[in-house]
Amino acid sequence: MPALPVVVIGAGPVGLAAGAHLRDRGLPALVLEAGDAVGAAVREWGHIRTFTPWQWIVDPTAERLLSTTGWTRPGAPVPPTGDELADHYLEPLAAALGDAVRTGARVEAVTRDGDDFVVRLADGDAVRARAVIDASGTWNGQNGLGAQGEAEAGAFLVGPLPDVLGRDRARFAGRRTLVVGAGHSAANTLLALGELARQEPGTEVVWAVRGGSPERVFGGGEADQLEARGRLGSDLQQLVTSGAVELHTGFAVEELTVEGDTATARSGDRTISGLHNVAAATGFSPDLVMLDGLRLDLDPEVQAPSRLAPLIDPRFHSCGTVPPHGHRDLAHPETGFYVVGMKSYGTAPTFLVTTGNEQVRSVVAALAGDLAAADAVELVLPETGVCSVGPTGEDTGCCDDDTHRARPEGVPAQGFVTGLPGGGKVAELVGGGCCAG
Repeated sequence: MPALPVVVIGAGPVGLAAGAHLRDRGLPALVLEAGDAVGAAVREWGHIRTFTPWQWIVDPTAERLLSTTGWTRPGAPVPPTGDELADHYLEPLAAALGDAVRTGARVEAVTRDGDDFVVRLADGDAVRARAVIDASGTWNGQNGLGAQGEAEAGAFLVGPLPDVLGRDRARFAGRRTLVVGAGHSAANTLLALGELARQEPGTEVVWAVRGGSPERVFGGGEADQLEARGRLGSDLQQLVTSGAVELHTGFAVEELTVEGDTATARSGDRTISGLHNVAAATGFSPDLVMLDGLRLDLDPEVQAPSRLAPLIDPRFHSCGTVPPHGHRDLAHPETGFYVVGMKSYGTAPTFLVTTGNEQVRSVVAALAGDLAAADAVELVLPETGVCSVGPTGEDTGCCDDDTHRARPEGVPAQGFVTGLPGGGKVAELVGGGCCAG
């Protein structure tokens, strides 16, 4: 009988990279994508330019597979937009994988049946698998509790990355918009709104952050090895300094109320009124419903695998301090099941696509029985140029001045810099990265 495939859930950058590694190892694979085309989630923010250059995005094994088709990695120094990423990398990679990729295949549940897995789809079909790699991401999962009155204020709510200068322009021009959140999604939306305000008189931009300072978002500027990421923060800082963005710190939206054609946001006894739009960019969380039939080992707060959680916890890792990690840190009690990519980080915003590529290299090597390769985790990440910043803007002192690496209290040295749990070896660690690339 033909061997059962390894099922990969999600045909984004990390899911398709997993497919390439499985092909390279000679393991049958089936990559399932819920959308009508690969990279469907990427397409939803296709107008946004990433801050990660092509050299950090393209998986080396995927690049070798693509080279057999005549494909070459884009050489432009400017990082791609979401649409460019899908057009120039994901679509060609899916074509190279051929029948191993299946679109319009939304996974509803994953369960165990003896030694095999059963992956049930929304159309009623079911696929048996020898192993499952969940790379479905977190794009559709909102982090945190909704505000009181959110349902009634639904007409005022927009997604975390609206196309402010494109298809959604009319909704924001000449209007007052509140952006909630302190990550790169918020920064992108604020910069677009700032440009719109320059072009369209009467456009007002308001920014609310839960913490006492937005310094983390401003980042390391010119010290950031990802030039676009550094520029993103410094440009936003200029907008705030100039007064083009009205900043409210220590403001956690507890309630939204509708008053005629505007809405008001409340935090304690403070309010922000006269709002026409509210963009919630408060982060994402993984969809775990489809995994209810499996035994998972997740950190209850970060919602990442328990061995990985302390290595990526955003309370300690807001800069270049996330260490290399592989299959042992991503494993669950269900042998042969792994969560990789953005979803493996749960609610932590410290993920870079380069990390996901290394995750699937290690996981696929383990599935192929090559534990030596699986344990030799190799990772080089671009330095952010900043250390950890506390909620009031102070340096927490978590980073070593010489190495810019940190280990949170309670995490053993083994598995951080000098080795990985289970005897794995870190081959190379340079800097780190924060926030989805």
